[in-house]
Formats: sequence, C-alpha cells, structure tokens
Amino acid sequence: MPKSNKKSSVQPSISRFFSGFKKKTEGDGSAADAHSFAAKHFGGKGIKKKLCEDEGGSQIKRVRISHDWEKDNAICSDRIEGDGQVNSRSSLSSVTLHRLRSFRCPGEPEDNRSPGLMVGGSGTESHNVGHGEGPSNSVGWKPEEEETSLGVSSKNQGFTLSHFASSSSGGAVGTSTAQKNSSDSSSINRRTKSIYTPLEQQFMDIKGQHKDVLLCVECGYKYRFFGEDAEIAARELNIFCHMDHNFMTASIPTHRLFVHVRRLVSQGYKVGVVKQTETTALKASGTNRSSLFTRQLSALYTKSTLVGEDMNPLLKPGDLEEAADVVDTPNSYLMCVSESWDSVKKQLTVGLVAVQPCTGDVMLDCFSDGPSRAELETRVMRVQPVEVLVPTDVSEETERLLRGIASASVQADDRIRIERRDCSQFEFSSALQIITDFYSNSSCQESEISEESQSLSSVISMETPVICCLGPVIQYLTEFNLERVLLSASSFRRLSCADDCMMLSATTMRNLEVLCNQTDGRIRGSLLWVLDHTQTPFGKRLLKKWVTQPLKSAAEIRERQEAVAEILSSDSSVLLNVQALLKRLPDLERGICSIYHKKCSTQEFYLITSTLSRLAAEFRALVPAVQSQLSSTLLKDLLLPVPQMLAPAQQFLNVLNEKAAKAGDKTQLFSDLTGFPVILERKQEIQSVLSEILEHKREVRLVLKNPSLDYVTVSGQEFLIEVKNSVVSAVPQDWVKVSSTKAVSRFHTPFIIERHRQILQLQEQLVIDCSQEWINFLHQFGEHYHIMKKAVHHLATVDCFFSLADVAKQGNYCRPLVLEEDRQIVIKEGRHPVIDVLIGEHNQYVPNDTHLQGNGRRVMIITGPNMGGKSSYIRQVALIAVMAQLGSFVPAQEATVSVLDGIYTRMGASDNISRGRSTFMEELLEASEIMARATPKSLVILDELGRGTSTHDGIAIAYAALEFFIRDVKSLTLFVTHYLPLCELEKTFPPHVGNYHMAFLLNEPDEHDDLQEVQPEFITFLYQLTEGAAARSYGLNVARLAEIPDSILRTAALKSKELEVAVNARRNIKLFTDAWEIKDKKSLMDWMQLHS
Repeated sequence: MPKSNKKSSVQPSISRFFSGFKKKTEGDGSAADAHSFAAKHFGGKGIKKKLCEDEGGSQIKRVRISHDWEKDNAICSDRIEGDGQVNSRSSLSSVTLHRLRSFRCPGEPEDNRSPGLMVGGSGTESHNVGHGEGPSNSVGWKPEEEETSLGVSSKNQGFTLSHFASSSSGGAVGTSTAQKNSSDSSSINRRTKSIYTPLEQQFMDIKGQHKDVLLCVECGYKYRFFGEDAEIAARELNIFCHMDHNFMTASIPTHRLFVHVRRLVSQGYKVGVVKQTETTALKASGTNRSSLFTRQLSALYTKSTLVGEDMNPLLKPGDLEEAADVVDTPNSYLMCVSESWDSVKKQLTVGLVAVQPCTGDVMLDCFSDGPSRAELETRVMRVQPVEVLVPTDVSEETERLLRGIASASVQADDRIRIERRDCSQFEFSSALQIITDFYSNSSCQESEISEESQSLSSVISMETPVICCLGPVIQYLTEFNLERVLLSASSFRRLSCADDCMMLSATTMRNLEVLCNQTDGRIRGSLLWVLDHTQTPFGKRLLKKWVTQPLKSAAEIRERQEAVAEILSSDSSVLLNVQALLKRLPDLERGICSIYHKKCSTQEFYLITSTLSRLAAEFRALVPAVQSQLSSTLLKDLLLPVPQMLAPAQQFLNVLNEKAAKAGDKTQLFSDLTGFPVILERKQEIQSVLSEILEHKREVRLVLKNPSLDYVTVSGQEFLIEVKNSVVSAVPQDWVKVSSTKAVSRFHTPFIIERHRQILQLQEQLVIDCSQEWINFLHQFGEHYHIMKKAVHHLATVDCFFSLADVAKQGNYCRPLVLEEDRQIVIKEGRHPVIDVLIGEHNQYVPNDTHLQGNGRRVMIITGPNMGGKSSYIRQVALIAVMAQLGSFVPAQEATVSVLDGIYTRMGASDNISRGRSTFMEELLEASEIMARATPKSLVILDELGRGTSTHDGIAIAYAALEFFIRDVKSLTLFVTHYLPLCELEKTFPPHVGNYHMAFLLNEPDEHDDLQEVQPEFITFLYQLTEGAAARSYGLNVARLAEIPDSILRTAALKSKELEVAVNARRNIKLFTDAWEIKDKKSLMDWMQLHS
C-alpha cells in the first residue's frame, strides 16, 4: 500500500473516501470500471475521464460529473491525484469545502486529528485545511479564489460537489430526484436558477444602480472589469480581455489601480471603484460565512474629482518616469452653467459656479450674454475647466459653444468632459431646497468653524442663476463625498469683477497667446511660459490666475512692484533663505484639501504635516530678520504670520508614529493611545489572547516532553507546533495537522485553533477601529484647514514674486510707471516678451517705441509689407500692458502705462464651422463685441479688419469702424491695415491719428521696356516702426519667401504692374476732371494743397 494510504489510517482525511476509486482505476485502468464506480457513489450519468501527466510523470485522472443538464446549472471539475489527494488549487471554492465536511468514512471518529482536505500537495510539503467554521480555515485562502471558482457557465451546465453534500450520516449521494427533495436543496436551487455566477449577479446589481459608471470590482489581489466595461478598459488601457462565463472580463493589479483609473478618467469616463466590505475572519464568524463577499461602490472619479487615497500615491522619482501620465494637471475645475431667459427684457442671464475640489477654490459669477455666448466663452477660457455640468435642456447656442471647445483639442485627455444632469435640478425651487438642506443640516456643521464660514442667509442672497448652479454642484459633489469645500466662504470669490481686474476676453487671451500658443495649444511660447519660474505647484496655479486677471488698482500694482524690486535689489540673506525653503515642497494646497476631505493616506498626511511643521519652525526662526531687514510691507505681511498659522501641524505630528505612517500601517499609527481608547482596548484584548497562547505552550511542552519547544511560523501560519516525523505517534489525536515535510509535521491544538481564530477576528476588528479613528483624526485636522490654506496662499504669493523677479533679472526688464488716471501707453525700446526669449541672445529682437496719449495721438494706423512685424509689434504693446498691471517688470528701457480696464483684439482669420460661422462672420462678430464693450480706458487692437470680403466693402467697413473708435469710443487704438485709403484719417483727425509703417529696404529689379520681363521686388525687413504710411504691401516678396515657382511669380508681377498702371490712369483722369471743374483761385489752391 502506498505511504499516503498508511498515513490515512492514522490521520483520517477525505482522501479515504476516494481510496476505492483509486484502487479500481489502478487495477485495470478501464474507463468502464471508473464509470461504474462513479455511478455507484455519485449516482451520476455521462461520466467523462481525462488522463494527464503531472510534473513527476505520474498519471492523474480527472473525473467530470455531469448530472441532469436541463435542471442543474453548476459544474465542478475535481482532480484526483495518484496519492489519493484532491487537488483544489483552482477548482474548489470554500462553499464546496464546507459541503465536503459531511463526507466521512463510516466509523470515523468525531475528533479527528486531520479531518481536513489536503490542498496544494505538490513537492515535499503538503498543507491541510481543517474543518473549522467559514473560509478562514483554508490556508492562504484568497477571496479572489473563492469567488472565481463559484462561476457557473450557461454553456457548460453540470453538477457541483455541493449538490451531493447530503445531510445523511453515511455521506452517500442519491439520485437527482432524491437530491431535489433534500432539506437544503431549496437554497441551492434558488442560486442556480440564474445562469449568472454570484459575482456576476453582484456586479449587475451594482451596475444597475450606476449605469453611466465604468466599474472596477475588487476581487482579491486584482480589480476586474465585466461586460462592456471590460471591452472599454481593454481598448483604453491596452490590456487583455477575454470571455469568462457570461461576460467579457479584464483585470488589473491592485497596486496599479491609480494609474489605470487616471488613464480611464483622462479619456472622459466616470470610473467607480467597488471594494470588498467584509474581511475573511469576521466573515467566517458571521452568519453569512458561506456566501459571497459583500461589495459596495467605495469611490467615484471623474476628471475634476480625482481626490482620494487611491488616486494620490506618493510617487518615487523612478515611478514618475514609469507613470508620467499620472501627474496632475495644474487646474481641474468643475464648472456648472445655468441659463435664465427674461422674455420681457429679451435678455439672457447666465449663472456660473466653478469648483476645484482638490484645492478648495470656489468661484461664482452671474452675467448677461448674447447669442454668440462671448462672455461665457471668456470665462470658460479663463477657468479652463476639465468638466462642465449642464442641464439636459441647455440652449443650442451654449451646447454648440461647449461642444466646440471640447472638441478643439486634438488629444482626448485634454478635452472637457460634459456631464448632463436632469433639468429639474437646475430649477430655482429645487436648487434652493438642496442648498437649504446642505447648510442647515447639523451633520454638515463643523464644531469650530471659522468666522468666515458661509451662512445660509448669505448663500441664498446670491443671484438666482447662481443658486440654480450651486444646487446641482452640491448634489453632484455629494456623490463623490467632496461637498465639504462648499461649506466655507473663504473659498468663494467672484470670477470676474470689473472693479478689481482688467477684462481679458477669450479672443484676447487666444490672440495674445496668454495661456497657450496658437500653434499646438501648449504652454511653451505663451506669456505664462515666460513668467512662470515658480518652484511650487500652488505658486504655479496662483501665477496663472494673476496672468488672466491683471489688477486695476494702481496701489496694489505698486505694492507688487515694490516686493519684486526688493527681491531684485536686496542683499539680505533672509530672502535667499525663504527662496530655499520653497524648493522641493510637495503640493501643500492639494494635500491639506485632501486631508480636509478625509481622503488622504497616512503617507500623504505625514508628508504634509511634517512639511508644514518644518516650515513653521524655519519661518519662526526668520521672523527677527524679516522684521529688521525687509522694507516691503507686502512681503512682511506675507511672511510674518506664517509660523503662527502653521503651528497646529506640530501637535498632530507628535501623535504619529513615523515608521508606521510611512508604511501605511494604521494599527501602529498612533504612538500615544491616550486619546484613542477604542484602539487601546482592542490592543489589550489581542494581547490578552496572545498571553493565553503563550501560556498554553507549557502544556504542549509537557505533552511532547520537549522543554525547549517553541512555536514556529511558516508561510504566514502562526503558532505551529513542529514535531519530527519519528515521534509523530506521540501527538494527541485531537491535534490538527497543518503542514508537513519529509522531516517534520506541524500541528495546531484545538486550543490554539480557537484562540488563533479570536486573534484574527480581533486583528481585523482593530483594522476597522483604526480606520474609523483615522477618519476622526483627519476631521480634527480639518478644523484648522482654512487658516492653513491661508498660510499656503501666502507662500504661493511669495513664490510668484520670486518668479517675477527671476524673469526681470534674466530679461533685463524695467519697472514700469503705472498711472491711475492719465490715459497713455508710452514705451521706449519695448520688446515682445515671448519672441525675445525664443530667439535668444544671438538674434536680438528689434525694439520699438510706442506713444499713445489719451488726450493726444491715441490712434496708430500701421501699414507696411507683409511679414514686416506689424502683428508682433501690436501684440508686444498689449503684453507689456498686461505684465505691467499684474505687477511684473516689463521688457523695455522705460515704460509708463495707465491702468486699463480691458484689452480687446481682433486678429487673424479663422472660421467656426461647428457654430455655423464663416471667416468674415467671425471677424465682424469680434469687431461687434469690441464696439459694444470698449471704453476710453481700453486698449483696442484691430488687425486687418475687413479683409474677408471684397476690396470696396472691406475698405468701407474698416474705415467706418476706425472712425467710430476715433470719434466716439476714444480708446487707445492700434489699427493694422493694407488699405491705404484709411491713412487719410490722419488728415481728418490730425491731433489723434498717426500713420506708421514697419521699415524695409526695397531692392527693385532692373527696369525693362518689355513688360514680359517684369520681376517682383526684393524686400529686406528692418522691423523698425517708422512714421508715415507705406505705399505698397509687397505681397509678391512673401510669395517668393514661400517658394512659389518663378514662372508664377513673373506672371503675378506682370499682372500687378498692369493693374497698377490701370489704377493710376483712372486716378489721373479723375484728378484732371476735378481740376477742370474748378472755377476760382481759392478752390484751385485747396485742390493743389490736397493733392500735393
């Protein structure tokens, strides 16, 4: 008899039940004998046999039992190995194991030393699974293995081992009719009535509640996608997708969840993470120990709501290269838009709420808008949201605008995600009820909220369209548990305040390339790219706000200039120390907001609090030097309060165990448990049970007569009693063998089994208690959130000043003189800030002067050859004005700039097919908006207005528009044109209009009598602004630069000469006719003076 059978006579196990089958199959190997044996013991039909070879070359018989294909839906394939063990590594679930307990050979003792099923018996070591309650008795059991083996295929309906777990003592299995009438078959049949596995059914239940969410379902050590979600994940993540039972499925490892979720979110999907809400040990002691692990949707993520412990891992430098696409975008705003049409006034009012959940910024706005939605486009351009909430009945114009903006980006991860919500949520009554419930609910009120907290009365006093937006935003963020950022007024501000900030429309920011270039939409080549030398993420975000919202208060502008000037000129070491402290800081603004949401990890919390505590200590040491060495009032006001604001961080840091915090171990996180009585009590209970187990070691030593015996731990199994196989006969019968090798066997006593089960339950309960205490701990930190956010804002402001000072030093900028009242822009040797950086030192930018006086020459008509530098010049003037008003130094030798209320531009030529507009229509709509909004304190830039139509109509429109700005608006104006008749306005309004052109050198070809030999002129650009109008535009020179074929150039030059001759002839005839009709001397003299 084989050795395994000898052992089974001493250590009874389930392998004895199959010993008869082994003998028969080994006797003659006939399929008929196997069939008769299976029919005798299982009452089955259609038995199939398959032989295969294991690693040692031994024959393994696989028996598949098929029973009543019409009535049963489950199938199980059991592998019976040569030594009589049942290999369940990939086919037996915990439910099946539980059912198999009833299989004992007749006369088997109740207290069996080894009553378990042998699992994983390959190699020299085997492991037994005992008969304790629940799935916790399996060695190294994974929840994933439990549930994937529960699968039932609709194609392969069969008969599981659980079907023949009869309640009779003999363990025999009857026919299908007898089984149908058994006492426990009703619950089994209810489960198998569906063709779906329990896990699939669970997925469908959750999916039914969240139809628009792409679900990641936690299954053990991986997350799985099912059905259409799996196909989407496979396509977007480039992972394998395959059919499993009834659904397509794909999976990702748990430790890469944040990478894959971010990739899916970046493509515009709403992703939900479904996690297991039960632990193994606690489930084993519960009433549902044999059922599926319960799961719930634990988190939702979209482009604007990527906040949470799973989504913000602390990446190491090496990880950043591996997961470069995980780095957060600078802004992740959620914007909600509501429209209200006043049928009486025939006016559209738009309400807007923009929230950045990861930083806590909240912006509100209410404004009137026209059919082109230019105002809404301006705010979308300024905020640059990643997600927009709109009602389902949003107007067609707004829908077309948002769709056009969303599709403007070539890359999908840069596109705006549009979320359509039920229009009833945007109704005033519904939104007001949501707001009232939110702010009056006691659960939303904090125990020690600051004096700036938003009260209900101040919220409901807002404009109706804003309330109609705020309600849906509250409801939407509540789904993500991110609504806390709306509780405080400290994060509420107006998006556009005409009294405080210069108006920069969407068209202006796009034409001036303030935030991104017009070539590929990236930041390189923009004004922000030039100015952004910040060292911190929160400083980078603040500088972007400064660039899009220049100041209108001359006093505030001068305060910023003084701060920048002191950083440039001061030799104080305190500024160097402050700048050094700002280097390599984590994103404190996002970090404290993540803590405020109670969604941060222990690693992130420790990093943020330790950084805040270190900064508090460092700035506290610098306070005397700041007071004595700095003269800028603004810098002092920013730096001196920081230590006091950050002081609370130290008390939270003192409670933490650094090693446990960095490791993410919440059970050992708190070094002092006096403030955590629940954790202290749970640890005392665990220690009490451990003491009992250690005390039990004395009894074990006496039984085995081994005074030096100690517990061992193997493969995660604790408190194992290791006995040499030579003395295994001394082991009591009620001990349970856990594992064995050729030399030793390892056991658990019944006492250890019971106490070990208690320890596992207490440890899992400790994890739950620690998680709850951790949430409470974060809530306590959240009470200091607003004051710490203010401190971080101070640091961000200082970082912006260092950035502006660095730019001014590198570019040799000057400090502009900013005037409050006088309307003027006077620049000496000004340079384009972006081109100056791009071309470098070798090809220096040609500087130019600018003289615009509100009461004098306030309009410049600029002509000149194509590519002569006209557009660069007018952009240069506008960008210098923007830089001056945000407090920066400017690229010029000298500059005097008055405070402008807005800059309006009309440049370039492009259509808007998505909104049904031609190129000329776009041109005139932009001009119309400028005419409606420009004031005498505005800077207006018009580049080639009227070129999109015929020459006569274009000249007429350009002439009338320019005359309107000169005579009626009286704004500072730069007008670029190729229409020479417009230069006559200098004579019509001599005090206010001046003609200028970009200088050039003309190299005319040799004259030929034969018109067939006419050649185009060759132009050398000087890029220098010069007084007077240019006679021609010399477009053929650009055609040569574009490498148009010479034959075409010669033809074009000939045609140009012919047209010029014809025009001059008509002009001369007209002049002669006019002169012939003159009757008196005075009229003749006037005529001669006019045409001289």
